[in-house]
Amino acid sequence: MSPLRALVIVLGDQLDLQAAAFDGFDPAQDRVWMAEVAEESTHIPSGKPRSVLFLSAMRHFAQELAAAGRPLHYVRLDDAANRGSLAAQLAQDLKQLRPQQLILTAPGDWRVLKALQATAAAAGLPLELRDDRHFYTTVRDFAAHAKGRKSLRMEYFYREQRRKHGVLMEGDQPAGGQWNFDAENRQAFGPQGPGFVPSRSRFEPDDITREVMALVQQRFASHPGELESFAWPVTRAQALQALDDFITQRLPDFGRWQDAIWPGEPWLYHAQLGAALNLKLLNPREVVAAAEAAYRAGRVPLASAEGFIRQILGWREYVRGIYWTQMPDYLEHNALDAHQPLPAWYWDGRTDLACLRDAITQTLEHGYAHHIQRLMVTGLYALLLGVEPKEVHAWYLGVYVDAVEWVELPNTLGMSQHADGGLMASKPYIASGKYIERMSPLCRGCRYDPAQRTGETACPITTLYWDFLLRHEARLAANPRTALQVKNLARLDATERQAIEQRADAIRRGEVGALP
Repeated sequence: MSPLRALVIVLGDQLDLQAAAFDGFDPAQDRVWMAEVAEESTHIPSGKPRSVLFLSAMRHFAQELAAAGRPLHYVRLDDAANRGSLAAQLAQDLKQLRPQQLILTAPGDWRVLKALQATAAAAGLPLELRDDRHFYTTVRDFAAHAKGRKSLRMEYFYREQRRKHGVLMEGDQPAGGQWNFDAENRQAFGPQGPGFVPSRSRFEPDDITREVMALVQQRFASHPGELESFAWPVTRAQALQALDDFITQRLPDFGRWQDAIWPGEPWLYHAQLGAALNLKLLNPREVVAAAEAAYRAGRVPLASAEGFIRQILGWREYVRGIYWTQMPDYLEHNALDAHQPLPAWYWDGRTDLACLRDAITQTLEHGYAHHIQRLMVTGLYALLLGVEPKEVHAWYLGVYVDAVEWVELPNTLGMSQHADGGLMASKPYIASGKYIERMSPLCRGCRYDPAQRTGETACPITTLYWDFLLRHEARLAANPRTALQVKNLARLDATERQAIEQRADAIRRGEVGALP
């Protein structure tokens, strides 16, 4: 057997035959290394849908590698010699494979990068890191953008990207004469509901996926989540079909309804492409190009196309830049000094708050919830309650199929929990239960009244909103974007302030909200 020149490491979220790690790949001299390991499902309790998605997509990609004639060393989760972690498995396999060097597309997880770098160093092997081409920008680009800025607002970065890449531009001006169309988007359905909603793109589990589902049920039986409805794309061909379905069927109405919530309608007009993008089954350039082409052809209104493209070209690139320029310290941020435990019912949905029960039950069933359910329902409650940010982070990373740490952590700690003190978001995203009543009908069937802040029937979200204002009054009063909310505290006399604090304390003790 001839000496092995390079071992190309492919992680579970790098499933692209055109990835940078394959540049110059020679089947006669090089080999691909992939490993399914328990640590990636247990360092946080990864939900069953998330674990199945990653493992099934990896096994399907292994078939693509074989079809492309690329030699592969693949370790399965149930192999007897599996060492349980990427670092330990790689260290063991290097003794057998004895490559001259290691090649890796930059990972999406700081923990994984450091573990693999340490393994390579211990083996005395060079590890070549290559840029991930599944982004418009490099981390170096973002670092240059961030240099000298006291705050890092997505809007300025987004406009730079639009100009740089010529997306939705008319010469040097934005299409339609403005950079965003929030005024036309983000409406509620109203009492009539959404009416007809296009069906979800479903991909029935094949033999590979069913085998993985059985394995996950057996190995991670105690982990959250259900698999009965699992139908996510696990191959590039399926991901491309899901993209086409979204552009054709749901993008035209995406912008208008992107913030609306309706019970029993988990998918609505959302793309549900995050998982395919983050596994690298889709390239963001083809996703953005498809959306812009639909607008240019007159099939999609500009407001919807721009609202969607901003999530890909703006927000997705921005949070990755935040993650890689701020880690590892970013994980430790806790600017609001929040230390409450995450309520146990986040893991099983057993709460009598209708909005949270709906969002959490849907999350556990499908491994999915749209961005308003994440930010303004589950995230809002954790923020107002004062939950330890790391606990909120672990929950989001575990339960959602599209969760990879580079995208999930900034969204959770920065956007949702304001734990970074305003590096990402200029204000905490706080609201009372009246916001949820405005955006959904869920409050109608709830035992709590969103208009009440004290008393047995007061909505816990509303109580905690006012308590949050009281606890953080000085910080919020100094922020121009929240100062008006703080001024409302002047309406409260000492008796009502005390009643709010007592009710909030009862909620934090777990006396309110949990089903028996």
